[in-house]
Amino acid sequence: MMDALHAGLGWPVAGTLLAFSFAGSFITVAFGIGGGAVMLAVLATLLPAAAIIPVHGLVQLGSNVGRAAIMVKYMRLDLLGGFTAGALVGIFFGGTFVVQLQAEWIQIGVGLFILWSILATPPAFLRRSGLVTGVFSSFLTMFFGGTGPFVATYVKAQKLERHAHVASHAMLMTVQHLLKTLAFGFLGFAFSTWAGLIVLLIGFGVLGTLAGRLLLARIDERRFKFALNAILAVLAIRLIYSGGSELIF
Repeated sequence: MMDALHAGLGWPVAGTLLAFSFAGSFITVAFGIGGGAVMLAVLATLLPAAAIIPVHGLVQLGSNVGRAAIMVKYMRLDLLGGFTAGALVGIFFGGTFVVQLQAEWIQIGVGLFILWSILATPPAFLRRSGLVTGVFSSFLTMFFGGTGPFVATYVKAQKLERHAHVASHAMLMTVQHLLKTLAFGFLGFAFSTWAGLIVLLIGFGVLGTLAGRLLLARIDERRFKFALNAILAVLAIRLIYSGGSELIF
């Protein structure tokens, strides 16, 4: 196929992205969180800075739609209204400012955000309100992309059983990524350039979701999470170094 489906990438890079799309969805189903951060870190390493957040958003939209569809019977629909209202507000204000950022600052910000997601926990106030969670996480997602941990904090506070947790988290992230994708389209991002690659990434993400459900019980969760955090930390430090080097030199 032509130049990695018109995205300007070679097939080794595209193949790496497809593998991580599969792995990211697998991780999210298996552990409830983490796959979006993996995909964000890899995209931020391999894609042009201006494409990182929009492409990540559309890929995550597809992955979450697939995950939500597979687990639709477990969704808690009563969580949807407040979060959606907040997400609309957060996306609007985030979209107002995101176009002003330099590419290097995006790389640094994404790297720092990933490190924060490894070392810290989202603030407690996010547990109490879907509206507040929607505003806060959706504003940040316009700049840094991987705000799944913020939304997961709110979902976790609802004390749902595991399947309902994964399904409801997928539902809320679908709303957030849909609004973000629409916002970047309105701001003029050329999704058509990346369409072929994005379709494949979403497809591999759905396969990862199915595999995650089948193999969940066979994974050593403690060791896997340690390895995942180590990989994310290395990728984050590389992003910070790359962005910082461009600004300094």
